[in-house]
Amino acid sequence: MNRAAFALRHELIPGDVGAIVQQHGAVYARELKFDLRFEAYVAGPLADLVIDPNPRSRVWIAETNYKFAGCAAVVERTDTEALFRWFLVLPEYRGKGLGQWLLDEALAYARDQKYETVSLWTVDLLRDAARLYVEAGFRLAEEKPGAPWGVQLTEQKYVLNLLG
Repeated sequence: MNRAAFALRHELIPGDVGAIVQQHGAVYARELKFDLRFEAYVAGPLADLVIDPNPRSRVWIAETNYKFAGCAAVVERTDTEALFRWFLVLPEYRGKGLGQWLLDEALAYARDQKYETVSLWTVDLLRDAARLYVEAGFRLAEEKPGAPWGVQLTEQKYVLNLLG
């Protein structure tokens, strides 16, 4: 990956929250046919994090030429468990290593914060992301079939033990 083509930052600025929500809504609607409820699913907890910041939580924004290219976050769930959330790389930037970079940064941060585990929820339709998780050491821990965003799918919980 040519990291020089991208910049990662974790200081949110006005417009970032809207971009994360909008891009999640638009990309998942276009690619997976998710309905408007998915955008609300992203917006609620993200707004909570911005309104009540946690020093052990962090959001990364990936940009190229000052244009949003992707995002990811580590959010404190408990003193020992973090959630990996809001992981998205826009379609035009996929296959360039940006997703791997975001995941690596997030996991390094989780380790620095002394979390013992990192968990995440995804859906079975996102096979490329699941491959990244498994390669990073996550294991599939739970599955729930349903249609929470208007499309039949299986939600999947992955867990990574950071203690080895």
